[in-house]
Amino acid sequence: QVQLVESGGGLVQPGGSLRLSCAASRTIFSMFVLGWYRQAPGKERELVATITPGGRTNYADSVKGRFTISRDKDKNTVDLQMNNLKFEDTAVYYCNTYQAVHYWGQGTQVTVSP
Repeated sequence: QVQLVESGGGLVQPGGSLRLSCAASRTIFSMFVLGWYRQAPGKERELVATITPGGRTNYADSVKGRFTISRDKDKNTVDLQMNNLKFEDTAVYYCNTYQAVHYWGQGTQVTVSP
């Protein structure tokens, strides 16, 4: 059974920072690509960033230079450090892995507002 458990998120002012964390089993963490997606109200779910077991990263153009995805081998977590947050970053953020089908965490709300 694939379980992805997110933590972090919340309310932040524009220009602020937040850190999201996704806990996965050791097997998933060590063998599969993990990533973060987001879905804003009325919009489709979109890719934010991914990281391979070897540490190779990929980012959406909209977050390059502001967000950093990383892996913590001791905790089996994939973290998303979000800096210089903008109104348009407001969304529910989902942790994801793909093994023939997509698996999703429960989602965590990020709201950027004064």
